Amino acid sequence: MHQAPMISVPLKATNEIDWIAPLKNYIRDTYGDDPERYAEECVTLNRLRQDMRGAGKDSSSGRDLLYRYYGQLELLDLRFPVDEQHIRISFTWFDAFTHKATSQFSLAFEKASIIFNISAVLSCHAVLQNRSEESGLKTAYHSFQASAGMFTYINENFLHAPSADLSRETVKTLISITLAQAQEVFLEKQIADLKKVGLLAKLASHASALYAQAVEGVQANVEKAIFEKVWLYFVQIKASLMSSMAQYFQGLADDDANHHGIAVARLQIAEGLAKEAAKAASSFPASLPSSANLGADTSTLLIELTKRHLSTVQEKLKTCNKDNDFIYHDTVPDAASVPPVAKLPACKPIPVSDLYAGQDIQRITGPDLFSKIVPLSVTESASLYDEEKAKMLRAETERVDTANGEMAASLDYLRLPGALQVLKGGFDQEVLPDEDFRTWCVDVADHDSPESIFEPLQRQKEAILASLDRNAKQLDMEESVCEKMRSKYESEWTQQPSSKLTSTLRGDIRSYREAIDEASKNDVLLASKMRQNSVEFEEMRTAAQHGEVDDLFQRAFSKVRGKSSSQAASPSEGNLLDADFEDGKPSVPDQIAKVEDILKKLSLVKRERNQVLKDLKDKIHHDDISQILILNKKSIANYETQLFQSELEKFNPLQLRVTQANHKQSVLMKDLTSVFNTLLRDKRVHAEQSKYESIQRQRASVINKYKRAYQEFLDLEAGLQGAKRWYADMKEKVDSFEKNVEAFVNNRRSEGAQLLSHIEQDRAANKGQQAELERERLRGLMERMSVDTTTSSSSPHLAPVTSGPINTPPISISTSLANRPVPAPLYLSSATTPRFQTPSSFGGQYAGPSSPPLQGAMPSPYGTHFGQQATYNPSAHGRIPGPASPPPTVTSFGVNAMRGPTSPAPTQTTFGNQYSTYGNQQANTAQTPHSAHLV
Repeated sequence: MHQAPMISVPLKATNEIDWIAPLKNYIRDTYGDDPERYAEECVTLNRLRQDMRGAGKDSSSGRDLLYRYYGQLELLDLRFPVDEQHIRISFTWFDAFTHKATSQFSLAFEKASIIFNISAVLSCHAVLQNRSEESGLKTAYHSFQASAGMFTYINENFLHAPSADLSRETVKTLISITLAQAQEVFLEKQIADLKKVGLLAKLASHASALYAQAVEGVQANVEKAIFEKVWLYFVQIKASLMSSMAQYFQGLADDDANHHGIAVARLQIAEGLAKEAAKAASSFPASLPSSANLGADTSTLLIELTKRHLSTVQEKLKTCNKDNDFIYHDTVPDAASVPPVAKLPACKPIPVSDLYAGQDIQRITGPDLFSKIVPLSVTESASLYDEEKAKMLRAETERVDTANGEMAASLDYLRLPGALQVLKGGFDQEVLPDEDFRTWCVDVADHDSPESIFEPLQRQKEAILASLDRNAKQLDMEESVCEKMRSKYESEWTQQPSSKLTSTLRGDIRSYREAIDEASKNDVLLASKMRQNSVEFEEMRTAAQHGEVDDLFQRAFSKVRGKSSSQAASPSEGNLLDADFEDGKPSVPDQIAKVEDILKKLSLVKRERNQVLKDLKDKIHHDDISQILILNKKSIANYETQLFQSELEKFNPLQLRVTQANHKQSVLMKDLTSVFNTLLRDKRVHAEQSKYESIQRQRASVINKYKRAYQEFLDLEAGLQGAKRWYADMKEKVDSFEKNVEAFVNNRRSEGAQLLSHIEQDRAANKGQQAELERERLRGLMERMSVDTTTSSSSPHLAPVTSGPINTPPISISTSLANRPVPAPLYLSSATTPRFQTPSSFGGQYAGPSSPPLQGAMPSPYGTHFGQQATYNPSAHGRIPGPASPPPTVTSFGVNAMRGPTSPAPTQTTFGNQYSTYGNQQANTAQTPHSAHLV
């Protein structure tokens, strides 16, 4: 018997695209990574799409190819925004029914098209199964439901369909068709298994309802020229056939229930529907279009199926009519009053998540191609999860540390296990220091000796004081010279007194000296502290350098114990382990053994707890849920907290072990306290307690001694380091202050030299005016003598009354003045006049520099140091209007402090010697011949 024909959904076709270049560009531009690292992954994705295009519609391998590509698209969508604004890839797909091309840049369009093809392949796979075999029938039943599930996923997740085949109405119609066919397959199985007719009627009724829904949707799509018209004929025939079968099987059920009249009525309705289906089948086109996705023998099979069913119905109706007419005589109701057949759904869309339930999904989709790329949002979520893990780890660490601390405090309070050594007579052994003592000695050895720091500090302090002394002497000398010049020239010396200008500088000197004095007091305290503890410092340093820290402790401990060491045990005292047993009480060795056993258990508990904490840290360190966060990226914002809590539950077993260890420790500590207190109350043990306490006090005395010394060392080291920084800073300030003093003194020296030059010029000018007046007087006298000679021409023997000393000076003065060399202008360079001259007779206080200026200093007469003999070169200064002392608040001086003399007044017609020869022996010598004519 041939199986009933079924409809399969056609596949969408697509054009080739290139994934490689756009993905590489995005990786480089957005993630800042080398795209060549992902070249293989890009090629693999591109090849998956090529393979998907050639997937066959009649095999499970084609379905897996599509599903593998779709799985990679889902993973890709979590890292790469493929749309019109970011990664622009044009996806072109052709409508499965109209074959119209649609292009979009949306990855959602690509995924929806892939899912559509998966649904189509599943429907094709179901249609091609041999349902006469049980395995084929089950596969067809499952595939039709899976196809409906995929179509349902499209309608639930892709709202805006760009093409007709993806529209909600079209997809809804395809869901009805696939579910109706799944229900029909299930009905075929139940009929073959000879199930009860009542069940078959309900199954057929639901199949009829599904086909009726499909008729409405198919008709709407046929009117829109989307579906082929033969699909409408097909689902109409199936709807009538399933409805007829429902009435037929329900009529059989009614007949079995002795409702013969209703049974006849149902069979009559079934006959009418069967005739309708047979008539439609007879007019079904024999030649079908290729896009109809129906077999060539569909028309023949439909005719055969409907006729066979009609014949079966008619035969049963004839039998029931005969039996009712002759036997039962039940009233046959009309068709309108016959109740409808109940429905029993036997199929539903299989969700995408259940499609591969029980299978290794990674085996089908393959590994995540771009697992090495983690989006920023996932990184942020992972950081939040890491913080949750850190909180949990901190809490567990605190619990472990608290438990360890409680154990240590309890054992220290009970003086265990050291007290057991005393009780067993084991304290005659060496008493070793703790780790803190060793750390103190090593730390002292690692630092420089305080003595090596003190010496440089003293030298630095002496250098600072010497600098301050030099500065004070320079200011004193400058003030002394200024006042001597004022005494010599009186009112002509207009330079401002130094005392008003140096008040700030002298105040700074006093402040620096006071600061040095205070620092010296601190140095004395540090030195005293160093001398008081130098012995301990040296012992600790030497012990650490030679690896004799334990020996140092033993020597110190022996000194403290003194003679008590030899008297610690009386000769009459025996070892407690050899003591006689008291009646009814355990022996001391037994009690000690019990205490030691509990201590071992506590040690194991502590070790286990620490190991559990270490395991927890390792597990937390290697816990990475990035892939889980990536897979849940789109929905993580809604249940991020719940996801974190579920992931943190994996650490619950380790947390439980920590809790159990803490509880076990609490029980053991109670037992230990009880057993040890019982031991201590034993009169055989009581005598040894004083010995143990004495040893503990002696040991604490040694530890405290060196602890105090170490603390003093730290304080001393901190003080010396602070002193080094203070003296270095003070040295820098005093050096800067010394430069300011030198600049001030040099400026004052230059100012005095200019003032002295003006004084000499003024005096020379006054001398010139007096000489001119004397010459005019002599000229007048000469004229009168000439008149007298003319008048007395009768006396030839009388010579002109002249005198060498009288007549010669005017001529000599005129000649000398006329021939005096014109001085070089002030703005000329020092090429005409040597800049560095021999010292003058006055100590050089206001003379020019005698040596080139220091590097970085001012290239004017500021180059000499105070007290150095040098001549003054006026050409090195500009025009200077006269001395102008700075105000008292000025403590530093620059180039702007000096200006050259201004131009002479308009009323001045004669000029004296513009430059003083003060301090220039050559100039004095050069002017001597001219002065001879004035004598």
